[in-house]
Amino acid sequence: MKKTVLFFALLFNLVVFSQEDAWVYFTDKPDAQYYLDNPLEMLSQRALDRRTAQGISLSVQDAPIHQPYVDQISVATGITVMAKSKWMNALHVRGELSDIQNLVNLAFVNHIDFANRSLNSTSKIGSLPKIPSSVVNKFQDIQADYNYGNSVTQVQMLNAQWLHEQNFTGSGKVVAIMDAGFPGVDSQAPFQRLRDNNLILGGYDFVNRDENPYTGYQHGTQVLSSMGGYVDGQLVGTAPDAHYYLFKTEDTSEENPVEESYWVEALEMADSLGVDVVNTSLGYFTYDVPSYSYTYADMNGQVSFASRAADIAFSKGMICVVSAGNTGSTINPHIGVPADAATVLTVGAVTNSEIKAGFSSTGPSADGRIKPDLMALGVSATLASQTGDIILNNGTSFASPILAGAVASFWSAFPNKTNTEIIQLVKASADRFSNPNNNYGYGIPDFQLAYTNALSASSFDKKDFSIYPNPTQNRIIITFNETISEGVIAFYNNLGQLVLKEKIKNNKELALDNLNSGIYLYKITLDGVSETGKLIKK
Repeated sequence: MKKTVLFFALLFNLVVFSQEDAWVYFTDKPDAQYYLDNPLEMLSQRALDRRTAQGISLSVQDAPIHQPYVDQISVATGITVMAKSKWMNALHVRGELSDIQNLVNLAFVNHIDFANRSLNSTSKIGSLPKIPSSVVNKFQDIQADYNYGNSVTQVQMLNAQWLHEQNFTGSGKVVAIMDAGFPGVDSQAPFQRLRDNNLILGGYDFVNRDENPYTGYQHGTQVLSSMGGYVDGQLVGTAPDAHYYLFKTEDTSEENPVEESYWVEALEMADSLGVDVVNTSLGYFTYDVPSYSYTYADMNGQVSFASRAADIAFSKGMICVVSAGNTGSTINPHIGVPADAATVLTVGAVTNSEIKAGFSSTGPSADGRIKPDLMALGVSATLASQTGDIILNNGTSFASPILAGAVASFWSAFPNKTNTEIIQLVKASADRFSNPNNNYGYGIPDFQLAYTNALSASSFDKKDFSIYPNPTQNRIIITFNETISEGVIAFYNNLGQLVLKEKIKNNKELALDNLNSGIYLYKITLDGVSETGKLIKK
């Protein structure tokens, strides 16, 4: 009997490990023009408004994957479609090696990338050293301590309480959290304020493919509590009045690259919903199948599926905040995926005395960039658990959302600034900005200083302009500071589509005969500084 059981166990393992994971990339999107002509079919009005405000054009990237392509892959022999990405125009599939390789014969398949890069003709992974799987644990160094604590240290360290005192608490900004689960958020007292004020806009479980994010591991619950939690006298999050989407992308039962693909799906959904700030307290380096794992040489922001998507998210006008990782005291001390992406704010952890936590992962990226970018409290952070208890916990997992919430509150003070401008202001306020290193990055930001710098930066306070009449019939006159020779004005309809763009000179009349009656968003740019507003054409 034991031999029979052993035989079936070995057979089961053989079947499991004969399956490969891969990304199948398509050649085109035949329906893309339809979606570009009808953008509300693919993006929410809020997503279109965010792009318009930042001068970001729609592209083929935004169009959905061509569904007939997906359908043909789905019915292919031995293939399971695990996830899909419109930005990458790709599917994550699982199946036998030969079955996946056969997909390249389909006319609409551009190429296939295997998670085991030794199966890809250009891969060099076979010559690189492997890191033992025991080294990496996403939630390593998170040690619950149910002693009483309060959140004053983590908030004041960033001077975020100053923002709150000015009533900049994240109102008007939307945050998405990608994590392992959010049990208790729908029932426990620390999240009552969010529920009462309808600040939780929704969520999705990409692992189980349902609309209930309130299951799984409570890591996401604790992360949310550092941003939106509220218990008077015990816990105040750094963005208590922001709106939130909760996305479960982490499968705690295994470590597999499909989790990156779930994460990318969630990021794309966040974009389509008009999210401003994304927090990710997850990282990937070593997988259960050793041949799928990364090496430090891969941490250049260009290799992994997730890191490449993070940069695309930035190009859409979002800010992604990512935990640096908790492997700083191991033989593999460096950042993982997607913390290596060039445009994300990678956040390391410090103690309450502002000393780097030993577990906080370090940089640089493999291509020599400063990482982490910034630091926040990650030792004895004050949080709420799934049972509603106020606890203390450790990890860059909490430094990241503490800072992400402060970023959302800061952006709510300057809603017309672009994601690039916000990131630059936050970095420039950090205490090591003039002398960064790969333990602390640019250091700990000071959001009062960032606010002051934002007010003193070049703005239309120094470049007064006016547009009149508004409302108008067919003509407007634009006046501005005489020191400026010319500028550019662009008009967008309520779908976010560019309908008119013209160079302008001071006191020159602009004809609007080709615009229909309605409300338009304009963006005027003078000397590299942009401002938006609304114009009514009768």
